[in-house]
Amino acid sequence: MDQTANETESPSELIDRRIAELADWRGETLDRLRALIREADPEIVEEWKWRGVPVWEHDGIICTGETYKAAVKMTFAKGASLDDPTGLFNSSLEGNTRRAIDLHEGEAIDGEALKALIRAAVVLNQSARAGRSRKK
Repeated sequence: MDQTANETESPSELIDRRIAELADWRGETLDRLRALIREADPEIVEEWKWRGVPVWEHDGIICTGETYKAAVKMTFAKGASLDDPTGLFNSSLEGNTRRAIDLHEGEAIDGEALKALIRAAVVLNQSARAGRSRKK
């Protein structure tokens, strides 16, 4: 896929195209993650950044959905600040900011736990934004 965004395609259309072009378990996984993100937050905004990375935002970046040969990586921008009681985060655990979930072929995702993480990330972004607004 051409990594540059076509001027006439919306970010959502570009994500649709990425899913279709993958045409394997990675496309199916990315599609499932996207559906869960949208269920968790119907107000989520889809973006296409960094020459081909699906990004979901609500008052700031919530997460990205990167695809690699052996994994689909869902990186939460402020994951280190989120509670993860079910242990979904399994990658980028050493950093102070981000956390990620790496999914490999055949692995299932706990949809309810993921939606809870998405909602918590939205609340975190909103509280940070409210804090910035009060300081102005």
